[in-house]
Amino acid sequence: MTMTSHDVIAVLGPVDRALIAEIIATGAEAEELAEAWAWVNSDEALIGEGRRLPNGKVAELVDLLSEEEEEQ
Repeated sequence: MTMTSHDVIAVLGPVDRALIAEIIATGAEAEELAEAWAWVNSDEALIGEGRRLPNGKVAELVDLLSEEEEEQ
């Protein structure tokens, strides 16, 4: 099921409309966004748990979220 702006805000909190549109345009699901958000905010912990590095839509979302953090 495609995410809505409400889904994005539920995971990320208040964010720029352009970022919301970019995230929705990936076609990712809310679970993938939540996983990407976890990677952006605690990648060392996830690697320590033995998780594989993100790929596919999750990796695409990680890139988008990382770019947004760098701009701020």
